[in-house]
Amino acid sequence: MSKLKKGYFVKGKFVAEGSELDLELKRELKGTDDKSRTDLKRESTELQKLGEDLLTLRAELLKRLELPDKLLEAIAEYKRITNFEGRRRLLQFVGKRMRQLEPATLDAIRVALVEQHTPSAQETLTLHAAEQWRDRLIADDDALGQWVNICPGTDVQQMRALIRQARKDAKPEKPGLAVRHGRPFRDIFQIVREHLTHPDEIPETSLGANDLPPNPGADA
Repeated sequence: MSKLKKGYFVKGKFVAEGSELDLELKRELKGTDDKSRTDLKRESTELQKLGEDLLTLRAELLKRLELPDKLLEAIAEYKRITNFEGRRRLLQFVGKRMRQLEPATLDAIRVALVEQHTPSAQETLTLHAAEQWRDRLIADDDALGQWVNICPGTDVQQMRALIRQARKDAKPEKPGLAVRHGRPFRDIFQIVREHLTHPDEIPETSLGANDLPPNPGADA
């Protein structure tokens, strides 16, 4: 016969003596603000994850945070090396340093990460322009020549092949079926977006506001 555990009932629930719940209830009874081991473990896990996210932060956002030099050195070293074990140790070091930061600094890191993952107004405009150029290239035979005048670095042969395949994919296999957009449709968008994102590849005098295609939904 197994030995009965010592404990008591709280609101119909058995609480074993020495258990985490027992210790937490005793802390509440004493009015102490000490954090439970569960709370501490959860905070440690959250800070470790925040440290991992910090390693992905862009340089200009990282510089703005004014983090301790040793933490910045660890981040730089992590990005430099490729050795698995070395990166694992640096990740642990970063997590340990995160627990030493002030709450205000941790909040600043969270804000910077949100900013990094929120598209800027310029990025949004670029995405819209890329979508419009993609649709125009597929729909209009003259659009490719206009695009090449703007972006002479474009691989014309590749683009022409993608456009041809995208047009084939856009034709439903049977009447009434929805239009199917395959990989060429996505590849055209990626190529156009890449050129628009890196205007240094485009002559300064060739790309202006009038070069963007009209909004397909706008009134003529």
